[in-house]
Amino acid sequence: MGISIRAYARARGVSDTAVRKAIKVGRITALADGTIDPAQADAQWAGNTDPALQRKEATPSAVKVKPATAATSAAPPTATASAAPAASSSPVAGGVGVATGGASLLQARTANELLKAQTNKVRLARMKGELIERAQAIAHVFRLARNERDAWLNWPGRVSARMAADLNVDAHALHIALDAAVREHLAELGELRPSLD
Repeated sequence: MGISIRAYARARGVSDTAVRKAIKVGRITALADGTIDPAQADAQWAGNTDPALQRKEATPSAVKVKPATAATSAAPPTATASAAPAASSSPVAGGVGVATGGASLLQARTANELLKAQTNKVRLARMKGELIERAQAIAHVFRLARNERDAWLNWPGRVSARMAADLNVDAHALHIALDAAVREHLAELGELRPSLD
């Protein structure tokens, strides 16, 4: 059995509304009977609270527990026995964390900082010229391939007359044969589909 919410709030130096809100959102957990274990709650409060968002440093003072009165000691043993497993069955990672299974504030902040670091690393690489935009790279490769295709299509017209003179054959027939061979070869190359993944 722990202490009441108001007693914990006084010991913590906060309002009982703040303690109730912390229980509701899962920053701290209450025992099955609605009381609070001060040591466990202090550890959870420290682990699940963002220090940057605190208005003032909450310094928990020593919690004074009233001695058991006749009313509390007369409680049936079955009630305390059933409350103990219920309190211990709530999963709290290492005593610090949100019992509802969500990520703690510290884990969320860590993930956020990692994301910022990765984003800054990519920005720096882009500023240094080590990275380029994917769309720009695709457009550049497309222009290069189109220029090379056009150069190959113009090649038979440039060399067919000279080759015909060297081989002593009809220039027009050689030009048509070279042009057909080049177009056939370019059609085969056009069937290749590079993967951009």
